[in-house]
Amino acid sequence: MGAWHDTPLWDDDTWGDAPAPALLTAAGPCAGPLGVFDLETTGVDVRSDRIVTAHVGVLDASGAVIDARTWLADPGVAIPAGATAVHGITTERARADGRPAAEVVAEVTASLRDLFAAGIPVVAYNAPFDFSLLKYEGLRHGLTPIEAPSPVIDPLVVDKTYDRYRRGKRTLEVVAAHYAVVLEGAHDAAADAIAAGRVAQAIAARFDLEVSADELHTQQISWARAQAESLSEYFVRIGRIDADVDGSWPIR
Repeated sequence: MGAWHDTPLWDDDTWGDAPAPALLTAAGPCAGPLGVFDLETTGVDVRSDRIVTAHVGVLDASGAVIDARTWLADPGVAIPAGATAVHGITTERARADGRPAAEVVAEVTASLRDLFAAGIPVVAYNAPFDFSLLKYEGLRHGLTPIEAPSPVIDPLVVDKTYDRYRRGKRTLEVVAAHYAVVLEGAHDAAADAIAAGRVAQAIAARFDLEVSADELHTQQISWARAQAESLSEYFVRIGRIDADVDGSWPIR
């Protein structure tokens, strides 16, 4: 994807026709345009696992998709059955239809650089996973990674801060339902990215966030660190003294 304002929706992308959720026009850090980013992968180790699918898009202030691109990569390794069970992509399909991983990683990285260069914040749910895995994929393929993505909005961190004591899981599916954001086809990179962007807009509207995206980015660094420290303390209390919780954000 080139500059967000120059690139039309891809012909095979149906998201442009999907209605935006019934949100108030977003303000503050989510006023739009708002980038969205998600990866589906071979596993959860950001250093060793590989990209299978990726999505980078742009939403307007109402949550409507105004630009989008999805990639399918051949990761160069077998996709474990457990990962296929999550996102539905088999090794055979990735090898037959996926593009070389190095090309996909380069294009995803370039697309995100374009958004950041234009001053457009990028939403990623549990941002350290996606941005860290993309970084290590870049290093694996001899590419220059994005070392300090900014500004980033992570609805997981923001939701935990503004609604700290709400019980229940904080997966994207659960949090999207809490904020009345439709998520169809969870664990599809496009569906997850777009839903995460709309969740960010819903949080901004509900809690009247009026700070800039840059200010929110800075706040999330300390919020994520505090949340990691709290989780570490919880693990100690229940006897899981070997648990390693990294509070680095938005990349590790």
